[in-house]
Amino acid sequence: MNLDDFSDLIERPDSGVRRDAEERRERLTVPPGSLGRLDELGEWLSAAQSAVPVRPVDHVRMVLFAGDHGVAGLGVSARPAGSTHQLVRAVLDGGSASAVLARRLGVPVRIIDAGLDCDPALLPEEVVRHRVRRSTGRIDIEDALTAEEAEQAVRLGMRIADEEADSGTDLVVLGDLSVGGTTAAATLIAALCGTDASVVTGRGGALIDDLAWMRKCAAVRDALRRARPVLGDQLELLATVGGADLAAMTGFLLQAAVRRMPVILDGVVASACALVGQRAAFRAPDSWLAGQLSGEPGQAKALDRMALTPLLELGVTVGEGSGALLALPLVQAAAALAAELPERAEGNTAEGDTTEADSAEAAQSAEAGR
Repeated sequence: MNLDDFSDLIERPDSGVRRDAEERRERLTVPPGSLGRLDELGEWLSAAQSAVPVRPVDHVRMVLFAGDHGVAGLGVSARPAGSTHQLVRAVLDGGSASAVLARRLGVPVRIIDAGLDCDPALLPEEVVRHRVRRSTGRIDIEDALTAEEAEQAVRLGMRIADEEADSGTDLVVLGDLSVGGTTAAATLIAALCGTDASVVTGRGGALIDDLAWMRKCAAVRDALRRARPVLGDQLELLATVGGADLAAMTGFLLQAAVRRMPVILDGVVASACALVGQRAAFRAPDSWLAGQLSGEPGQAKALDRMALTPLLELGVTVGEGSGALLALPLVQAAAALAAELPERAEGNTAEGDTTEADSAEAAQSAEAGR
């Protein structure tokens, strides 16, 4: 497998569709520009769907890729190594922040165990049946995955994307459930952006103290040394310093772009996988939207490199797709406005607009009143 092959499979959205969407926007009764970024979102959706007007965004799914990371054993996370299954259980039981938001928004949740470090009997079969391996190697001293496991994980993500597209999902909220995942994500971002460990290393979802942050920086620094020699091969990069969950998420993002299925990215882990995907196929980010800026420095670096501007900046660090879910109503609102606002009658101007004739008449009236 060569991820660069996706470059030939992913087509840039039809510029004609976007132009038609812009022209239709000019004809709506609401003045152009008065809806701010919602206008831009409507045009993005039109291009992603190849449809004018935009189709409603009714069939949304949140997909969470789950995995444990061996590097968590170094004390780089506030949570114990190998405890991601507890986060999965909280989502399944409806007690996590993302579960509450998903329930409130009516969004079904799908969890994919790509590399949890737990007995499969602890979780439902539909979650664990996809597992590539149990946890990952410690990326500061060893590869996260074998080459075969990396390919298997990418193909897993591709398969999940195809299943969602085939089932009629018209937009995916993408997130992760992991302990140690932000360390791997920071390494990928540092490697692909050519920066030092301290520039991209944050404090994770459950905020860590200064000593843990220093350990995390050291782990990213050591992993970065191992990542630089394999930068020319994205699949090998994921095998070296990624993980089964990150590789699967990368495969999902690339195949979603092939299938023209829009995706809202959540936090730093999703952003790191998107950056790997962009490296393989530069057109792929046209299908992705950044939900919110979490405050993780690595996420900001990755989004800037992909020219993706987050919809929200709320400082939500809990992860699990929560930030992307918060952005979803804005996307749905943009779709509704773009599709349902009426066009003004022929010869009429949008409310708030004035023509040259209107201006001349107003000037004459003012002159007569003096």
